[in-house]
Amino acid sequence: MPSRLNRILGLIERGGNALPHPAILFAILAALVVVISGIGAKLNLSVIHPGTGKTVEAVSLLTIAGLHRILTSLVTNFTSFAPLGTVLVAIMGIAVAEGSGLIGSALKLMVLSAPKRLLTFFIVFAGVMSNAASEVGYVLLVPLSAVIFLAVGRHPIAGMAAAFAGVSGGYSANLLLGTVDPLLAGLSEEAARIVIPTYQVNPASNYYFMAASTFVISAVGTWITEKVVVPRLGDYTGSEKTEELTPVSDEERRGLRFALIALVVLAGLILWGTVPGNGFLRDPETGGLLRSPFMTGIVALIFLIGAITGIAYGIGAKTFRGSEDVVKAMGNAMSTLGIYLVLVFFASQFVAFFNWTNLGLILAVKGADLLRSSGMGPIPLIISFILVSAFINLFMGSASAKWAIMAPVFVPMLMLLGYTPEFTQAAYRIGDSVTNIVSPMMSYFALIVAFMQKYNDKAGIGTVIATMIPYSISFLIVWTLMMVLWIILGLPVGPGAELYLPRPA
Repeated sequence: MPSRLNRILGLIERGGNALPHPAILFAILAALVVVISGIGAKLNLSVIHPGTGKTVEAVSLLTIAGLHRILTSLVTNFTSFAPLGTVLVAIMGIAVAEGSGLIGSALKLMVLSAPKRLLTFFIVFAGVMSNAASEVGYVLLVPLSAVIFLAVGRHPIAGMAAAFAGVSGGYSANLLLGTVDPLLAGLSEEAARIVIPTYQVNPASNYYFMAASTFVISAVGTWITEKVVVPRLGDYTGSEKTEELTPVSDEERRGLRFALIALVVLAGLILWGTVPGNGFLRDPETGGLLRSPFMTGIVALIFLIGAITGIAYGIGAKTFRGSEDVVKAMGNAMSTLGIYLVLVFFASQFVAFFNWTNLGLILAVKGADLLRSSGMGPIPLIISFILVSAFINLFMGSASAKWAIMAPVFVPMLMLLGYTPEFTQAAYRIGDSVTNIVSPMMSYFALIVAFMQKYNDKAGIGTVIATMIPYSISFLIVWTLMMVLWIILGLPVGPGAELYLPRPA
């Protein structure tokens, strides 16, 4: 690799390593908010609220009253934090599907059943789809794809790169709702309420855009693999021998049949409750779907679908012997969330302090005035926002950690310019995804390096980045152009999630 690029990558790595753990970072930010609130109050910072016309002043937490509020609200800030409950509930359902082996078997069947000429597309597509189940794509699909490519006489690192591109570079795209959807929606809702206290962001608010993105990212990832990565790697000359691909066993197939039957029954019930005008999952008063139990209960549906199909698979494949196994699968998922809970505790304090001080609203109004005076239209504005998100993602890999910091500033700011929180969130998710695959700060990056070393003992961080940069740049360009097209056509990014806020009458 050129020495200049090596220096740049070294700076990125050192800069990321210099950052403290996200939990500590939020603790520091929360403390800074307290200090800055005192300074802001001393300077008499204030703005006119564009919605109410009232003067909004900076509120100091460096007072006795501020101290009392911090002490008495520390627990409720944590327990009432919007993303906390939704993520925990969704993860328990998906944990059953993962613990039973359903997700792993489904991914293996999808990839092994693909025609050879469509193999690369199916691997990238499977990678994108695996995001509904969090880390399973990294630990299962990435190494499995290398084995599959080697078995058909192709370079294993190319297969690994295609899977990694889908799993990590296409992180936000999916045809299914996963744990990241309610998590980001909760943070967006908290931020939106700085401007509109009653605003609600549905977990499915980006579904239309992200579902369409699934096929776009899969196609682009396939093209880059075949036209750029495979020619660059050439023929595989390593010592690793072809491994025999284990077909899906009879037990796994029976489990998949049981899961499919359960899924069809659940889908039938959902259609019964949503398609008829008087369906039992529609809004009882209006008969609509926008604010219906179906839409507001998306997280509960994720839990039920994951748990029921997982149990059905476990029974069919005999991976679940009793109710204890189901509970154990949920418990295993909960046991891995210790760091997440610590992170959420400090993030919830930061968000609460930020809202109390009115600093978010003041920054939003001032920033909106600056952007408005610049005359920047929606397309250059959103492109700039995507680029900022992609750059920050190089140093901070956690989607929720970044959004918890960015949402309180950018969501209200863009709302004051007339853009919905759902639209802003969709733009953020592009930037949050495309640089994952070239960031050493991404939590699974070291694992990918280790996987590559199996086929190239000299592989390191530079090897991974050099292999994945074409995907990162291509995803950024194509996904941004897709967002521009979405703006031009004025399409909603999800159910009831338009691009622009309605103008007040």
